[in-house]
Amino acid sequence: MPTTVRSFSKINLGLAIGPSRPDGFHALTTCYQTLDAHDLVTVEARPAAATVIRITSSDNRVPSDATNTAWKMTERALNALKTPAAIHIHIEKRLPVQGGIGAGSANAVAALIGLERELAAHRISALPGPEKFRIAAEVGSDVALFLVGGTVLGVGRGEQVSPLPDIPPTECVLALPDIGVSTPQAYRDWDALHTQPSGPAPGLSLKAALTTPDASDKLAMLSRALASAFGPRPPEAMPAGVGAHSSGVTALGGDLAGNPGLSSGSVDERQNPLLALVRTGIENDFEEVVFRQYPSLGNIRRILADSGNPEDAAVCAALSGSGSALFGLYGTAAAAEAAEARLSEAGIRSLRTRTLPRDEYWRTMDELRGG
Repeated sequence: MPTTVRSFSKINLGLAIGPSRPDGFHALTTCYQTLDAHDLVTVEARPAAATVIRITSSDNRVPSDATNTAWKMTERALNALKTPAAIHIHIEKRLPVQGGIGAGSANAVAALIGLERELAAHRISALPGPEKFRIAAEVGSDVALFLVGGTVLGVGRGEQVSPLPDIPPTECVLALPDIGVSTPQAYRDWDALHTQPSGPAPGLSLKAALTTPDASDKLAMLSRALASAFGPRPPEAMPAGVGAHSSGVTALGGDLAGNPGLSSGSVDERQNPLLALVRTGIENDFEEVVFRQYPSLGNIRRILADSGNPEDAAVCAALSGSGSALFGLYGTAAAAEAAEARLSEAGIRSLRTRTLPRDEYWRTMDELRGG
């Protein structure tokens, strides 16, 4: 029987871009947060003489060949298991394609989970946790976060992940403009802006140029903000079946912890590490270049952030990843509804959801087992 799992999305609660690395990637530090908004991924698999993968989707923009992240993930998993199989993966798209909320990366992990459940019926064991993380890193920089779920620290190029204590479930509104943002181009724009041979970049004052921290400092600043918000305590446990993973950043990833979650839907400054994180002034570095290229995205962020009524203001509003999706987090359902209304008046498509803690991430993903 085919296995269907939810393929959740994510936002970035802060993202700092560091120096370019020898492999062409940039070092970065980010705080990922999974959301309840999701696609559905259905997997049907059986052992075969040779591996054959077929991908279909409700959205014709989703690749159906080896460029698809779900294809890459399952192919590598079968190679690691030394188990050829016939696989059909169907992706029911409910999330935007290339929107900056990790939909394709989440599809890859959902396909892996579905594959493991299908093969378990044929007495084929799942991959060990470290092997899953190794494959995830090969497939994409933000794939591994979906092997953890909840609030997650990402370092390296984003693929080295450590679980953080969860923020309380929080109302979220995603703004989904009809703009495509190229992540490689955003990095090129960042490099052009911050590696000027002489003088400040166009539009950047001399004072700003002299006070702009270098790339390594940006990483350290966000690391300190995360440490301040979540505080020291023993590391969070990894989800069952995933296995331990060392990110190599014990100074932050293994020793961050948090405050207890809220028992109600309100936002309490004394208990919510999200508010502590916001007070540090966290930012997404991509906004500096993406908003220059697409000024309308900066305007959407302002619509999400503030309506002029303090009760409807966002706790946090920002670009997710390199965009084009933006998000606002709100303390009440009424504030989230008001943000939806503002976006609608501006002709901007939106999606209402909420942040998804780690335990609920795994429990609700599992609810669709067996279709």
